[in-house]
Amino acid sequence: MRNKLTWLSCWIAAATLLGITFAFASQLQQADSDIDAEAKLRELGIELPKPTPSLAIYKKIVIVDNMAYLSGHIPLDEDGQIMTGKVGRDVGIDEAAKAARRCAIGLLATLRGEIGSLNKVKRLVKTTGMVNCTDSETQQPEVINGCSQLIVDIFGEDRGKGARAAVGMASLPRGAICEIEMIFELK
Repeated sequence: MRNKLTWLSCWIAAATLLGITFAFASQLQQADSDIDAEAKLRELGIELPKPTPSLAIYKKIVIVDNMAYLSGHIPLDEDGQIMTGKVGRDVGIDEAAKAARRCAIGLLATLRGEIGSLNKVKRLVKTTGMVNCTDSETQQPEVINGCSQLIVDIFGEDRGKGARAAVGMASLPRGAICEIEMIFELK
């Protein structure tokens, strides 16, 4: 009898803990779905630039059903100049992370230019970040965090974190520090 009571007590405790966990996760998801992405941009003091034309023969964004596929964007500074250099030789991790943040701003500008408002974004699905770096550089994830952190700051933890890859490249177009592409699910 004592063994049965112990198992029953454990089962009740586990069920209670699972119930609390599901309730907490549901609250987080509800809180993220209430985020006004356009207001967050203003709160962060970010003004999205006008989307720039593509550098070659491709579309910067393609929407299929409720999925938005954004082509790779390279970082442009506030004056529209390409941020260039090789991480591990010309550029440090902090500067490269700032370049990745600028990529995010360009990606969001393209996305908003196509769909009208970032409030139409349901969630980030995938980020692929490429870093122009020396062959001994291993901090590509820290560089791409510059992009990922901005997306989380705007859309929240649940909607702003997706799957991700951060890889090193021997070179990138126009000597850019990094190039990032993203996939978003739309409402």
